[in-house]
Amino acid sequence: MVPPDKTSTADAAPKRAPYLPAAAAATMTLNDTAMTKRADALVLGFLLIDDFALMSYAGLVEAFRAANTLSGRALYRWRHYSVAGAPARASNGVEIVVDGIPDARAEPCDILFICAGGNPSAFANRDTFARLRDAAARGTVIAGVSGGPYILARAGLLAGRRCTVHWEHEPAFREAFPQLEVKGGLYVIDGPRITCAGGTAGLDLAVELIGRHHGAVIAARVGEWFIRTQPREGSGAQRQALAARYHVSHPGIVAALAAMEAHIAEPLERRELAARAGVSLRQLERLFAHHIGQTIGQHYLGLRLDAARRLLRETGLSRLDVAVACGFADVSHFSRSFRRRFGQSPLQARSGSGSPNSQRSS
Repeated sequence: MVPPDKTSTADAAPKRAPYLPAAAAATMTLNDTAMTKRADALVLGFLLIDDFALMSYAGLVEAFRAANTLSGRALYRWRHYSVAGAPARASNGVEIVVDGIPDARAEPCDILFICAGGNPSAFANRDTFARLRDAAARGTVIAGVSGGPYILARAGLLAGRRCTVHWEHEPAFREAFPQLEVKGGLYVIDGPRITCAGGTAGLDLAVELIGRHHGAVIAARVGEWFIRTQPREGSGAQRQALAARYHVSHPGIVAALAAMEAHIAEPLERRELAARAGVSLRQLERLFAHHIGQTIGQHYLGLRLDAARRLLRETGLSRLDVAVACGFADVSHFSRSFRRRFGQSPLQARSGSGSPNSQRSS
């Protein structure tokens, strides 16, 4: 698959404004900077890490393409990169031809988007980290999308910055980087660092950036172009409310579900859950059977095991540490329960083998 819209090529590009000094880049907001006053096209880079989520990437690049089309001029140009310069493979197997490897000295850009998915915690390419730090020092705005914030954090580029990450990666991300201020929204713009949860939030971020660069009118037209009838702020929720997610309206069962999700490491007793729900234990059991199709214990165990699988895939925690973090006092019990639910051992889940369900991307 060839990168879309060859307005991204640099053949006839006018001379670009110089990079912002690093000191200016450290405080810029993308509103009142040289970036918004440029007469020539803003140059975007997309570093595609193998197993990147195609939807996250497409929401970004298609929005910028639409801005060019709707405005009738080249507001944006872009280039595609991969770690080694070979075609980049998305999580669904689609490959995108790239222009090479990111090199800020040879091919500078204004914003460099790092698109990653799958298991971004396993990415450990030191050369890439060094190139990202070099680009940041030269004034490039660096953005991490879906699993991309993991890579920014590993490169040391999120220190002192607010950030977000896809909800599935969030528990492991917090475990790996406890010093970072992690928000739960769709995207966060903090000076020259941008993080985005991925999925359809990529489109929301692109529309926001287009608005900051070229005004609200063109941004609204881009949103309408993609049938985006309701703007979503960066602080918007990544997931549906519990009532919508489980299709339940009873306030008691919603309260119990919220308590379960908030107490994974130290599971609450069933009577405590009933007390929080404001109903008797017998009534809560009936509610779970009717609305959830499981007992209280079955559902709670499933939540804890799902959390365990995410930690196994995305952290270096030992099996014992993962078991304790998910409310299991006995590693053997944890391993047996894990195998019953997923058809594989915790060790196989960590390596990504042993189950057709072991591959996923956000």
